[in-house]
Amino acid sequence: MLFYAKKSYQKHPFHLVDPSPWPFLASIAAFSCTINAILYFHFFKFGKFFLILSFIFLFLIMFVWWRDVSREASFEGHHTGLVQQGLRYGILLFIISEIFFFVAFFWAFFHNSISPSIELGSIWPPKGIYVLNPWQIPFLNTLILLLSGCTVTWCHHALISNLRTQVILSLFLTIFLAILFTLLQGFEYKMADFRLSDGVYGSTFYLATGFHGFHVLIGTISLIICLIRFFNFQLTQQHHFGFESSAWYWHFVDVVWLFLFVSIYWWGGT
Repeated sequence: MLFYAKKSYQKHPFHLVDPSPWPFLASIAAFSCTINAILYFHFFKFGKFFLILSFIFLFLIMFVWWRDVSREASFEGHHTGLVQQGLRYGILLFIISEIFFFVAFFWAFFHNSISPSIELGSIWPPKGIYVLNPWQIPFLNTLILLLSGCTVTWCHHALISNLRTQVILSLFLTIFLAILFTLLQGFEYKMADFRLSDGVYGSTFYLATGFHGFHVLIGTISLIICLIRFFNFQLTQQHHFGFESSAWYWHFVDVVWLFLFVSIYWWGGT
């Protein structure tokens, strides 16, 4: 009753978000992940423990923050058409910022590979680096991600057509393919003959592919949240921007991987 009384005094379609501790705590958690990752890379005694603890802290904050956003959208009715339009602009700007994030890694890779310095022996890949065969696990992962892009698009069209069984099936397949991609990339890292500390090739390779793998992990978690919301009937034929933003993000991850495969695995390894 109080909720509807409060809404009657609102003369605009915007959502004035209540004060929340999650943005502040999320920034602390992200900063903690960065610091502890540096400590781990420099073989600090408890670096690995604190890094794992920081990620757990970050994922817990993500959970409660997304819980609040889902509650505002599903039960409190705050996500009006105008609010959803603002969210779309926000997601687009976020994806653009992520594009420039990966541009920095590609820039570093091409800067060293196109004109390798004398310190690298003036050759690329540097001497002693045994690159991965692009037509084995990397190519398989490419097919997996492309297929996952098809299944998430299938899910979106099924949702618009109100085909609930197809929505759940296609989203489940997308999540399965995403997990399979992550497992194969982990196996690839384990089998590689070079590490992050092996010169400029190792650092650019693992930073680019590793951060992409991290984005795949975040996208997978987001899709799992969407699947849970589908089971709870929180995403409908008319109101499903939570899934739509996850699908956009997933397509962005697919496109970045295509550039990684062509430039780093295929062209950069020959």
